[in-house]
Amino acid sequence: MKEFRLQEIVALLYRIFLAFFFYQIARLLFWFFNKNLIPVDRISEYLNLAYHGIAFDTTAILYVNSLFILLSIIPIVINTKKVYQRFLFYLYFITNGIAYSLNFGDFIYYKFSQARLTTAAMNVAQHESNIGKVFLLSITEHPFVILWFVVLMILWVFLYKKVKVIVIKPVKLIPYFIFSVLTLCLTALLVVGGIRGDFKHSTRPINLVDANRHVKNPLQANVVLNSVFSFFRTMNTNNFQEVHFVDEKFIDENIHPYKLYTREEVEPKPNVVIFILESFGKEYSGAFNKNTKIKDFVSYTPFFDSLATQSLIATNAFANGRQSIHGMSSVLAGIPSLKDAFTSSPYSNQKIQSIVSVSNEMGYDTSFFHGAPNGSMGFLGFGNILGFKHYYGKTEYNNDADFDGMWGIWDEPFFQYFAQTLNKKKAPFMATLFSVSSHHPFKVPEKYQGKFKKGPLEIHEPIGYTDFALKQFFKTAEKMPWFNNTIFVFVADHTNQIGYPEYEKSMNRFSIPILFYSPNPKYQLKGEITEPAQQIDIYPTLADLMGYNKKIRSWGRSLVSDKKEDYIIVNSDSINEQFMIGNYIYLFNGKEVTGVYNIADKGLVKNLIDKVKNPEIERGILLSKAWYQDYMNRVINRKLN
Repeated sequence: MKEFRLQEIVALLYRIFLAFFFYQIARLLFWFFNKNLIPVDRISEYLNLAYHGIAFDTTAILYVNSLFILLSIIPIVINTKKVYQRFLFYLYFITNGIAYSLNFGDFIYYKFSQARLTTAAMNVAQHESNIGKVFLLSITEHPFVILWFVVLMILWVFLYKKVKVIVIKPVKLIPYFIFSVLTLCLTALLVVGGIRGDFKHSTRPINLVDANRHVKNPLQANVVLNSVFSFFRTMNTNNFQEVHFVDEKFIDENIHPYKLYTREEVEPKPNVVIFILESFGKEYSGAFNKNTKIKDFVSYTPFFDSLATQSLIATNAFANGRQSIHGMSSVLAGIPSLKDAFTSSPYSNQKIQSIVSVSNEMGYDTSFFHGAPNGSMGFLGFGNILGFKHYYGKTEYNNDADFDGMWGIWDEPFFQYFAQTLNKKKAPFMATLFSVSSHHPFKVPEKYQGKFKKGPLEIHEPIGYTDFALKQFFKTAEKMPWFNNTIFVFVADHTNQIGYPEYEKSMNRFSIPILFYSPNPKYQLKGEITEPAQQIDIYPTLADLMGYNKKIRSWGRSLVSDKKEDYIIVNSDSINEQFMIGNYIYLFNGKEVTGVYNIADKGLVKNLIDKVKNPEIERGILLSKAWYQDYMNRVINRKLN
């Protein structure tokens, strides 16, 4: 019996079972920390999600433990010796400990990212020099997350040691090796099947989108998943693949990838100033919540609200991405980020028509301002691709006394630097500023402690500070000669912390303000746009206002044109693409539409796909596929010019 190695196999199975057990604890804790964002109504519903999560845990656990499994059963005779078992112990806990910790990071950052951890986070982190500071700060701000991790790892070690392998020296080596090889072959087969998700040759390996097969609400897919799976499954992946659902004639007639807006020549050409405001979600501003009927609503943006009364505002607008760099590509180039971000794809380095290239063509001076260390967030690199003539970062600001110690120069002094630098430029100019202060760790300058409304969320106070910085900017800018012939645009890059249940709904997590303002009445930038709008509408709107009477490549539309254009609002929850078309919302996984919801059902509660059939839904499904086809074709085949 010694040759059959039963005690080693039992010990191996027990150790792998422990990983499954602790992954389920991590899943429960993940949901507990984010339960206000992920609706689960009953215990039975949670148990169903946890059950289906086993398939994703299997893949993750086998990814991490493949070497451990191999070394546990490889026939080398010394497997049961104490030294070898001690080696296996350290291998097991080093690899599993590192992987397991990824889940705990998501306890905190899911609130900001609205998605499980993927390699996209690494693409963002590689541009930052302050990751160590951010990590240490997160630990001090969320000690219970670290405590849970430490306690569970201690418990895991304790349980691991409960099943020991006794030293046994095999006597009959031929049966020992034969049985070991057979066991190894069977184990390899099981491991491959477990990593793939099944044993069918005809199916692709289990992926993030498969989590949606087991949920009633798309948000629950993040409970089914685990962070180790989502991270490993997005390593070295490329979801940019050409598809063919419709012919090009259908795309030209219905998607309208090229737009033409003609107006009388605009002279003198307007200056254009774009503020992309970090995390400046719609829910923080009173002017954009007049019609939401939220009880006891509190605004944290008094200046922004007052400016809105003199501006053209889109009160039903959405972000086209989840991260700052997504906001930059959407606002300036009209390119949304889907499941995979365009800006971190192999296709981002190509000639791109954008508001930057249009401005350059029209003889504008073009500049990008960001108070963080130069290169942060990938803005410098992408700005070069777009063709900005000048970049102004922390280096150019050249005064570390105004550095916030984490992300960049505080907004108030950097906004003043912005105004003063613009005053030195020759008109016309197009300048974009990306703010930094309304960002985790949500601090304000020491001299302003107690000045701004704190509210129930950490972000409320720095939102008030950025609003104040905008007010100070306008006090300075309105005295300058270029001010009166300038079009200002204000838009958030993405949303952030959520305080009201209305904004916990899936689609409303992308709700942002868009505001156009000009002191020059000839641009007629006043009023309210209540129809759905999005970041990618800003580029064609500005091209229209500037009098660029040539075709532009755009999936967005001008919000000031007299032309009647249908909207297709697009973004992604990192698992599915999401389209708002007409009276419905469509979820698309890259191959088929898996969900259809009424436009008013922003929480994506009632899936109508098998319950309601009508010509509008059938057309909406086709439009979703056609839009996706055109996006992939233009990105992959470098047709973004």
